[in-house]
Amino acid sequence: MLRAALLLLAMAWLGAAASAQPGDGALRVGSKRFTESYILAELLAQTAAPHTASPPVVRQGLGNTAIVYEALRSGAIDLYAEYTGTIALEILKGSPADTREAMNAALAPMGLGVAIPLGFNDGYALAVRAADAERLGLRTLSDLAKHPELKLGLSNEFLGRADGWKGLAARYGFTQVPIGLDHGLAYEAVAAKQIDAIDIYTTDAKIEHLGLRVLEDDKKYFPRYDAVVLYRLDLPARLPKAWAALRALEGRIDEHAMIAMNARAELQSVPFDAIARDFLAGTGKGAKTQETRRGFSAKLFGPDLWQLARQHLVLVAVSVGVAILIGVPLAILVFPHVRLRALVLGFASLLQTVPSLALLAVLISMLGAIGALPALIALTLYSLLPIMRNTVTGLAEVPNGLRLAGTALGMTPPQSLRLVLLPLALPTLLAGVRTATAIAIGTATIAAFIGAGGFGERIVTGLALNDRELLLAGALPAAALALLSEGIFELIELAMRRRRRKG
Repeated sequence: MLRAALLLLAMAWLGAAASAQPGDGALRVGSKRFTESYILAELLAQTAAPHTASPPVVRQGLGNTAIVYEALRSGAIDLYAEYTGTIALEILKGSPADTREAMNAALAPMGLGVAIPLGFNDGYALAVRAADAERLGLRTLSDLAKHPELKLGLSNEFLGRADGWKGLAARYGFTQVPIGLDHGLAYEAVAAKQIDAIDIYTTDAKIEHLGLRVLEDDKKYFPRYDAVVLYRLDLPARLPKAWAALRALEGRIDEHAMIAMNARAELQSVPFDAIARDFLAGTGKGAKTQETRRGFSAKLFGPDLWQLARQHLVLVAVSVGVAILIGVPLAILVFPHVRLRALVLGFASLLQTVPSLALLAVLISMLGAIGALPALIALTLYSLLPIMRNTVTGLAEVPNGLRLAGTALGMTPPQSLRLVLLPLALPTLLAGVRTATAIAIGTATIAAFIGAGGFGERIVTGLALNDRELLLAGALPAAALALLSEGIFELIELAMRRRRRKG
């Protein structure tokens, strides 16, 4: 039985991985989890689309640099928009690569290359409210360092980057201990005066909208972050026409155009694909389309609703199903052995303590893949504990007299398990499956961070845009799915109770 479960597990994961990977003729474009990266991914995909045999696959909001780079290196995506400063300091770990030629020489052994400078610099900087800048005389980062009473809220990626907070604090002598925030939420926090300074991208649309003052990097800590395309070296030969079309984007996007596109996404809620389409049609610099602002109902019942629902259901159903096939036989095997049982359940409990994003990052590194495969493995691991624990508890609750009665009737141990123990333990086992399903539905929203789809896609995008309506448009269907699963399990338990009463 355990061998069959493992076989089904392998088949499910391989099937999910195969379905997640498009054919060789498809262009796979990735993006990080902030507005500009979403827009640039759509620009790249739409530019190449007329020159590919099948529509490009856009994997939006994959996460920070480490995750998107790992997706590129493993071949899960073919290219994404990156920045020269990030490549030099984060990917090449500070190796001397101050020109594109030097970067290409360093990246070539990895099968990667840098090309197509898009035409704008999107650097890191720190910003404060303009009123505070006037009141305290804040003009430079050195001025900010003289005010340790000011609270800093910095993005989690910036806190950990090689070109981020640690080096900046050493260069300027900052003594503040910043708090970590999502980049999109930081703008709301500084506007609400919960924090006093945030890290920003210099092409962010909300800088001017919220009246923030960008502080001068007077000690020249930050390098230039010129937008370029980071790609796999086999791409030009594999899709030559698409690559030629992409090269036509070189130098076409300046800072003003990028700020205008970011503003349309963040301030007018125009979809990323519409922004890219308008830019490529020559109407991208501030022009308004008929899709000026979508209301909540349009976001909730958008055309992606059923696709996201299907993806979410598949993630939950496959992971919980595989967890049942593994967890129940394993719990039955270890049940008679007290020490082994404690060891196995302890290991399953330990898995529950691992943060989901950390587990996904580890799985991406181990598997060299993003998408459904690592997501299914993570969800399965999280589902094992409640199923195994409740199976063991249900078996332990069977009265000893009934066990002895089965033996007295001449039942073999397998017969006793199948005809006495499991039927009596079934209600408790089902409660474990119910708990595992609820956990999987909630945790599956995190899978969107690695391109596995589901309602988490809306939540991730809403976080990037600080769009509460889009966040709710992802959270409410997930909550409805959880309520639906509870109703289904309630009906199953009701049917079981009726059956027992009739018996």
